Amino acid sequence: MRRNKKERQQLLVDTIKENPFITDEDLAEKFSVSVQTIRLDRLELSIPELRERIKSVAEKSFEDEVRSLPIEEVIGEIIDIQLDQSAISIFDVKQEHVFKRNKIARGHHLFAQANSLAVAVINDELALTAKSNIQFKRAVKESERVIAKARVVKIDKQNGRTKVEVNSYVNNELVFTGDFDMYRSKNS
Repeated sequence: MRRNKKERQQLLVDTIKENPFITDEDLAEKFSVSVQTIRLDRLELSIPELRERIKSVAEKSFEDEVRSLPIEEVIGEIIDIQLDQSAISIFDVKQEHVFKRNKIARGHHLFAQANSLAVAVINDELALTAKSNIQFKRAVKESERVIAKARVVKIDKQNGRTKVEVNSYVNNELVFTGDFDMYRSKNS
């Protein structure tokens, strides 16, 4: 059902407020209009594009929280983190991340996103990967968005170890899974 411009723009504001990480393409599909119409609506409403919304949320929320490494060293963009509990990051696969002949993402980029998220979720000045067990579930292609979700499974401060599980998805399809045994200082 087509809506008038005023209704559509109000729904657009509400939708982006509810999910600031929604793409213009998804919004266009949701409201049955062109991507250009969504972009014009955002411009009129002074709503920044997706990349700027993600950066804004990440910078405000997590700059002071991540202790184990500088935020700019995290591969992907952190969109949610509760130290020693869970974290989520987004990684957009671009041309520089894929093999030229088949446009499939190089595995070390997916591993780096998951590993750096496992490091970032640790509430300690020192966090290193001691061991990992990973599986690639399917090939990830250029222009796909990978959402990695880390969950702290067990903290053993006496031995200075934390187990972190990371699952990465493209459109809710599992593409990578990893169990990370993280070393941390014993006095944290």
